[in-house]
Order: sequence, then C-alpha cells, then structure tokens
Amino acid sequence: MREPAISLHHLLGLEGVSRQDIQILLDTGFRFREVLERPIKKVPTLTGVNVVNLFFENSTRTRISFELAEKRLSAEVITFSVASSSLSKGEGLKDTVRNIHAMKMDAVVMRHPSPGAAVQLSQFVDAAVINAGDGAHEHPTQGLLDMMSLQEKFGHLEGLKVGIIGDVAHSRVARSNIFGLLTMGAEVTVCGPGHLIPPYIEDLGVGINHDVDELLTWADAVNVLRIQRERQGVGLIPSIREYRSQFGITNERLARHKKSIIILHPGPINRGVEIDSDVADGDQAIILDQVLNGVVIRMSVLYHLLGARVPQETN
Repeated sequence: MREPAISLHHLLGLEGVSRQDIQILLDTGFRFREVLERPIKKVPTLTGVNVVNLFFENSTRTRISFELAEKRLSAEVITFSVASSSLSKGEGLKDTVRNIHAMKMDAVVMRHPSPGAAVQLSQFVDAAVINAGDGAHEHPTQGLLDMMSLQEKFGHLEGLKVGIIGDVAHSRVARSNIFGLLTMGAEVTVCGPGHLIPPYIEDLGVGINHDVDELLTWADAVNVLRIQRERQGVGLIPSIREYRSQFGITNERLARHKKSIIILHPGPINRGVEIDSDVADGDQAIILDQVLNGVVIRMSVLYHLLGARVPQETN
C-alpha cells in the first residue's frame, strides 16, 4: 500500500510545515523501522536515484545517518568533501551546486554554517533539497526524529509538555523542535541562562523559565542542549561548574522530582556539563532511540521527496 503524499518539494525547515505532513513523515518512519529489523536491511525504493551529501560543517552522526538512510533505500550516494573541493579554491556555492546538478543529481542534502543556505540552494537547482542544518536556523530532520522518539514513548504528541534546556540562542535543534512540537499540539517551555535565551523566542508561542527545577516539575520530557562553544566565539558561561549546578541534568536533581521524566539529547553530549553520564546512560534517557529513529525518519523524508521519481515501492 502506497503511503499518503506530502505537499513538500523540499525539506528546508519545520516552520510552516503542516500537521498532516509531519504526521505522514512520522508514520512512514515507524513503518521503516520494520525494514531495519530484517536480515537484509535494504529496500529497492530509490534504485536509480542519485543523492549528493554536501557537508560544509563537520558532522559525524547526521552525515552517517543520512548515508545509511540513502543506502537502505538503494540510492546512489556521493558525499562531497569541502576540504578537497573547488570551494577551497574560491569557487562559489552557486557554481559548485550547479556543476553538481549538471551531473543529474536528484537530491541534495546540505549542512552549511550560514542560515538560509538551504533556501538559497533550492533556488539554484531542480533537485529536492534537504536541510541537514543551516547555522543557528533549523535542523528539520533532527526535529522530526525527536518528535518520533517522543511519540514512540508516549503514544501521542498532543498536549505533551516538553522542556528545552540550555543554549537555545545558538541551537537550530531548538527551533525545529519548537516549530514541529507546537504544530503537533505539544506545549513547549525553554530554560537556560538569560543571555542564552533569545528575546524573540516567546513570540513563537513558547514559555520561558530560568529555573530548571521548576521546569522539571512541569515537564513530561526535556530535550537537553549542549553548550555550543564553536558558535559562541567567546564563552558565555562563567564556568562549567556553575552551569552544571544551575542547569545540569543530574540523577540527584531528577530524584527530587519523584516522577519519570523522559530525557532527550541531540548530541554530541558534553558529559558532566549539561548532563551527567549516569543520566545519559540511564533508563529515563531515550538518546539511543533518537539515533535509530534518525535513520528511519531520514528514510521517510527521502522516500516522500523522491519516491515518486521511481516505480518501486516498499513492501
């Protein structure tokens, strides 16, 4: 049976994506979980489809997750190394992408340090564009996999109370989570030091709380963000010890609330800073579920953006 179609030609962000489209992507992700449980973890859905991965920032988890998703769907995959490309010789993004597109690529997955780069790319090419993170703007597939992990745990997103803790100002993950969760009917509150909470964030429809213990009393689940030193330039926290004391998620802090709070983390984890190892590795954390769901939700996105280009379907 063929999946319902989504209305998207690209996945540039979750802002403005409809509830119906998000739910279709999540539902298809759950169906692809069955593929990964087979002895042969591969389907011919995207046979003959060419996908190029353009990663202009260092990445391990997201790049590997996309490559696995593409190969599980039998796509032809090229991963583009910026360090060895003509970009290091001064060629612009527009010319580089047009040259790649002339090689008949069907989709481009791009991570770029500049906000809006994926939108700009979509104006240059006919291929489907998937934003794998653009600066501090959005990271839509991370938002989708976080929602999938929450839906898997709770059975629903409507009415769920989700806290986002940490460096919200520099987090593309936070923005995609906010847009997606609010669209799906969840409640969202952000928490962190005042200078790491952007002043406009309340306009998006979220609550703000600077007391992590109050947030934990309210929340069903919390998504713990890392301190992004590479985006801050100069450190914006007085000390690791002080940040951990005020905002770190520890077993001692969780035990005071006497309820089960689900813990998410987009990675990479700064153990002993925003979250302690015994929490990250504990029963309340679903961090490894996020990793698995990252592959299948990216399979879902690729399937819906590219599946119509080829006759094969999944079983």
